[in-house]
Amino acid sequence: MKIHFSDYTLGAGVVTALVNTSALVRRSTGEMLVDASALGRFLSEHDVPLTQGVKPTAEDLEQVLVLRRELRRILETTDEDHVAEAANALVGQAGASPLLTRDTDGHWQWYLATEPHASLAEELATLSGTGLLGVLRALSYDRVRHCASPVCDGMFIDTSKAGRRRYCMPDLCGNRLNVANHRVRRLKNAQGSSARSKGEEPSG
Repeated sequence: MKIHFSDYTLGAGVVTALVNTSALVRRSTGEMLVDASALGRFLSEHDVPLTQGVKPTAEDLEQVLVLRRELRRILETTDEDHVAEAANALVGQAGASPLLTRDTDGHWQWYLATEPHASLAEELATLSGTGLLGVLRALSYDRVRHCASPVCDGMFIDTSKAGRRRYCMPDLCGNRLNVANHRVRRLKNAQGSSARSKGEEPSG
């Protein structure tokens, strides 16, 4: 795997997505990474730059689930120094070494190249570690947040320019909360209308 070291958004996005595949977060749908095929789909959906043609195995899945628990612990940490230490350890799991090479536009860029024998989970750990380190360096650790939805235990890394993201899965958690609030307003309006209607009834 060759990871663009200056672009931390991919790694940060993968951390967010991976942490939120667990049944702890997906209460209604349950565990997302139920087998090796599901892991393969996850990697494809999130454009993880693994070696082409490599399909995840059951062993890969087991190792990635261990990594997922480790990433959750890191996100829940409030000590930035500890986060940096843990992220540096992640980066080193795949034996990554710096590489200066040209990108597709011919510009020189820094990359991290993982060892050929590195496992899928080790490569994913290195990608995740670079994302975390990039966020610490370019933004700040207050961009790591718990989902604002009161019915969600998800966490996320906000890499947006404005830094105002509130939900781990905006399309799901944000819409779900909007629907719930809308139902509460409708219920209150209905109760208010009923009370006014009763008040307008003529007395016997």
